Amino acid sequence: MTTLTERPDVERAGSARRSNRFRSDRTTIYLLLLPSLLPILVLSVFPLLRGIYLGFTDARAGRNVEVSFTGLANYRELLGDELFWNSFKIGLLWAVGVTVLQFLLALGLALLLNQQLRFRGVARVLAVVPWAMPPVVVGILWKLVYHPDAGLINEFFHRIGADGLRTNWLGDFSTALPAVIIVGVWAGMPQTTVVLLAGLQGVGRELHEAAAVDGASTWHRFRHVTLPALAPVIVAITSLDFIWNFNSFGLVYVLTAGGPGGKTMLPMLFAYEEAFRYGNYGYAAALGNVMVVIIVALLAVYLRRRLREAN
Repeated sequence: MTTLTERPDVERAGSARRSNRFRSDRTTIYLLLLPSLLPILVLSVFPLLRGIYLGFTDARAGRNVEVSFTGLANYRELLGDELFWNSFKIGLLWAVGVTVLQFLLALGLALLLNQQLRFRGVARVLAVVPWAMPPVVVGILWKLVYHPDAGLINEFFHRIGADGLRTNWLGDFSTALPAVIIVGVWAGMPQTTVVLLAGLQGVGRELHEAAAVDGASTWHRFRHVTLPALAPVIVAITSLDFIWNFNSFGLVYVLTAGGPGGKTMLPMLFAYEEAFRYGNYGYAAALGNVMVVIIVALLAVYLRRRLREAN
């Protein structure tokens, strides 16, 4: 039988065992997380920190090239670089245009696929086919579609006797960016459709039935029931789409490589040219740093406004 004088010693021993067990469990958790955290640290965190550092240096391509710290020199040069700011404007036009059109078309397609249609399963599978295709393959496919001589679009105009509408879609200054935006919408719409369709399936059918009983039209049910319920999903997917589209590289590189005359020169293409064509690693890293800061600021304003409207 434990005496009163022995009870505190027993309690302290039990507390020590629990503390040791907690430390052991915490160590086990860290060890289990290590395999997943290590690739993130090596492939994401370290390159990010390295890129931030290079933005403050004069790093250039070449062997045994001495790298020196230049402070804000790259950023002062960037402020007066008209080519960069022009590419940034084009990037914003591209990202906003693709994101808005993706959302509108994906919302319509998601509403359609949410209905009780025949072969709905087949239609859902076909709707996500572009998503499964690599950007390089999509770029090559659409480059053939836009081909000035043998492309499907110009061939269609030729067959209907509208040769005056035939043009070099990717080589003309006035049509290159809209043509590329169409491809971006086609390639990215499936993922937005899948997310919105999942959100629609979470909207209670009883809400629509109650609104219909109250005499609400289809448009009013969509506006006052569906859209408010989808608001968090819309904010999330449009934000992600904007980031993905602004950082797009492979698709536009295959289609136009930034041409003609820089009309489709997105910021990532411009940074790529500076780094791997001209060898200005430090300046290219500074471009990337500035783009990250600007995009984060724009997204913060957008998310704050949308969340405020949702509440």
